[in-house]
Amino acid sequence: MKKLLLFIAIIGLSNINAQNFDAFKFYNKKTKEVSSKNLIKELADYDVVFIGKHHDNSINHWLEKRLTEAIFEKKNGQIILGAEMFERDNQQPLNSYLAGKIDAKNLKDSVRLWKNYETDYRPLVDFAKDKKLNFIATNVPRKYASQTSKQGIKSLNELPEAEKKYIAKLPIEVTLETPGYKEMKSLMGDHVDEMKLMNFVSAQAIKDATMAESIFQNLQSGKTFIHYNGDYHSKQYGGIYWYLKKKNPNLKIAVISVFESEKPDLSLPEKNFVPTEFNLVIPSDMTKTY
Repeated sequence: MKKLLLFIAIIGLSNINAQNFDAFKFYNKKTKEVSSKNLIKELADYDVVFIGKHHDNSINHWLEKRLTEAIFEKKNGQIILGAEMFERDNQQPLNSYLAGKIDAKNLKDSVRLWKNYETDYRPLVDFAKDKKLNFIATNVPRKYASQTSKQGIKSLNELPEAEKKYIAKLPIEVTLETPGYKEMKSLMGDHVDEMKLMNFVSAQAIKDATMAESIFQNLQSGKTFIHYNGDYHSKQYGGIYWYLKKKNPNLKIAVISVFESEKPDLSLPEKNFVPTEFNLVIPSDMTKTY
């Protein structure tokens, strides 16, 4: 009887040890799992790396910092950082903080920071400050996206020239054939009239086009530009990627897309899956930052 109980206990312990507690997995475009070491080796060879993210996922934010540090080491510091979370008209105070001319409180008072800045984005900014890296505020000021959503993209033509410098050069091409925008149309359904639909899509487009232009203007030969953005802005090769490729089709760009999974083995999605260069799978129950 004791031997039987011992056997059952061993089997039970084995089952516990067999459970999968992986926090993330990376897969390449061929849907093969890729190690962190090989991932960094490959990413260091790209001109631009888009790190897509779910803004509230803690492992996503931890990984983008670790990836940045690893690429920095691999390329001997030859990287440039940029992010959706900072808007073009906030570049000057951001530069002042990076140069040590203002402190964190002054930066908070001068820049429209996201509510999760302290936990999720400040570590990246402070890394750039510590390593004396350029950190580019790539996004369009939100007031222009709001104006586009309400009044249409042509309303931007009426802005003073001094304000237009914060927006990608006009006119901006907007097409529902762009990956992502077609999805926006289907999500909004047929109950939205075409003008409202196009205004909504155009508001997204001026963000993507402006971020693409900001990246393009700050590229430097031999350096990898690492850009942090919501997954929607680059997944399926749409959004920023699409606009950046239009500027230079020869740029070598890697997109890291992100997917949440309820499966213990963190396998790739089976439906509606369009792989990019690298595909990050994280647990759906991972701690959220807000």
